[in-house]
Amino acid sequence: MEILVAMPVGDVRNSFFPDEVIRKVESLGNVTWNTSQKQFSKKELKDAIKSADVCITGWGCECLDMSILETAQKLKIVAHTGGTVVPYVSDFLYNRGIKVISGNTIYAESVSEGVVAYILSALRQIPFYANEVQAGRWRNDDAYNESLLDKTVGIVGYGMVAGYLVKMLKPFKVKIKIYASHVTEEVCRKNKFEKAETLEEIFSTCKIISLHNSLTPETHHMIGKDLLQLISEGALLVNTARGAIIDEKALEEELHKKRFKAILDVYEDEPLPPESKLRNLDNVILMPHMAGPTADRKGIVTSELLDDIANFFNGIQLKYEISKEYAAFMTQ
Repeated sequence: MEILVAMPVGDVRNSFFPDEVIRKVESLGNVTWNTSQKQFSKKELKDAIKSADVCITGWGCECLDMSILETAQKLKIVAHTGGTVVPYVSDFLYNRGIKVISGNTIYAESVSEGVVAYILSALRQIPFYANEVQAGRWRNDDAYNESLLDKTVGIVGYGMVAGYLVKMLKPFKVKIKIYASHVTEEVCRKNKFEKAETLEEIFSTCKIISLHNSLTPETHHMIGKDLLQLISEGALLVNTARGAIIDEKALEEELHKKRFKAILDVYEDEPLPPESKLRNLDNVILMPHMAGPTADRKGIVTSELLDDIANFFNGIQLKYEISKEYAAFMTQ
């Protein structure tokens, strides 16, 4: 088996290929590594992939379109160490019958864990009180924090992350409302949540609102001023999906009114610009796009994908396959 690892030399590749994973990939076949600290150019990738049976990609790789794949006659499977595959695969690839797998499922589980952590941190005001103690102060008699127990949680979008989140929230006895057009009554009954008929219902009735849509032309700025104004006093808005799902300027304006809190992991422009007005607000917790996967899960992502590759060549059904149809709903 000829395996091409297209990821360039550096910290990112090291995080996905710790020593034990390097040994694992090299046990599967003959591995060609990108020895540069830069991504392959289109020409370099075309030349490198020509004799590969397997190509392992990462963030920033060139899209595997006809111009790159026209001479890659042996290629059977692409393993992307990221989540969404949309920027890296093409109709030409899928039409050639090349299989695509990614870390999407593993990412989703890690992100959902991050959402729970963010919600608890915000409700219990962990950053604020931790900083108070660090600065030599203590809590006042009127110190206030909140519990997640028995709250109403509104989830916008129902994909892998939201599916894991619903399961992780069960021990907290929350009431869950989901807004997603494809969710059936059977799914609602099975998972014991309600289907919200409108976004307005989610934003006006839920104590905690968590966003989980992929970013597409249809979802760009789907959360605007009208919806943000419906958020109830003291509620919490969580975004670990994509920044541009929210109209960030409208969000800044509404947060300045101090009616509700937010914890944001993603932004319209990343890194978040130094001049962003969000940085000056004390009712928002800002995280640098790291809800998931956590650093210790990245090697697991690659290891799992390598198991899938080995299974594929042994005639076993893929566990982490991203079909052309599924990719159509992923972030673009």
